[in-house]
Amino acid sequence: MKKLVITTVIALMGLAPAMTMASPQEDLKKFRSYYFKKFPGVKLQRYADGIYGINEGRRIEWEAMEEFPPYEPGVEIGKELFEKYNIGKCFKNGGIGIRQNYPWFNKKTGKVHTLEGDIMSCLKKNGVDTKKAKIGFKKGKMAAISAYMGYTSRGKKLNVVVPNDERALKIYNRGKRHFYAKRGQLNMSCADCHMYYAGMMARGNVLSPALGHVTGFPVYRKKWEFKGGGNPALAGFGTIQRRYGGCNKQVRAKPFKAQKAEYTALEYFHTYMSNGIKVNAPSIRQ
Repeated sequence: MKKLVITTVIALMGLAPAMTMASPQEDLKKFRSYYFKKFPGVKLQRYADGIYGINEGRRIEWEAMEEFPPYEPGVEIGKELFEKYNIGKCFKNGGIGIRQNYPWFNKKTGKVHTLEGDIMSCLKKNGVDTKKAKIGFKKGKMAAISAYMGYTSRGKKLNVVVPNDERALKIYNRGKRHFYAKRGQLNMSCADCHMYYAGMMARGNVLSPALGHVTGFPVYRKKWEFKGGGNPALAGFGTIQRRYGGCNKQVRAKPFKAQKAEYTALEYFHTYMSNGIKVNAPSIRQ
């Protein structure tokens, strides 16, 4: 009886998707349907714009910023680094126009690859001392290279594949559990902020919908401009896994390390949920 009550409460809270073994295709359909009901009239592609796709007042501000986007110098630096380190030779199509296929599952190794993870592997393969070059996973030069590669994929629809492979499904479901699980002293989940409370205000900011979240990453945030140090053109840039860590800190939970299993699984699930939306990386976010 106690188990039945707990299950009923979870379902009423809207957390049932995290507790069931639905297929990725079923998850995607329900996930998208939730937002279409919550924000009637908002077209699928509009979710690529984050809060600027659901809040007309903020959209006006965003359109003004896009006239002289602060991320442009960083994209240029990213292109220079891409060429300097010969990154194109490690990727299909020379690394151009491939962002929409990430993360991807490697059937040979049973692991999921993120774009930043593959960039780092390429750098090391090419003999770059990443520590000496000060290239990490979350910001700075890495974010700039990733932003440039994302820029070359603008207009291409996200096409993340979760094959019918137990290993891939295990990683996908790990990411799904992370998205719906509550954590930290504030006992909040990704879904709390970006599904159930999406569109509402928190600390003076509008909470963004998770649908379409990943299409603009790496992003340029004004909040990060004062935390980057070094080259000011790179200071505001951050990858999606940098943002995951920041979200965990905001709910007073200890963040996981970037590009390790937990955040990679979350990125796999999170990105799959936005399949079909066009890439618009890099973008500006609050």
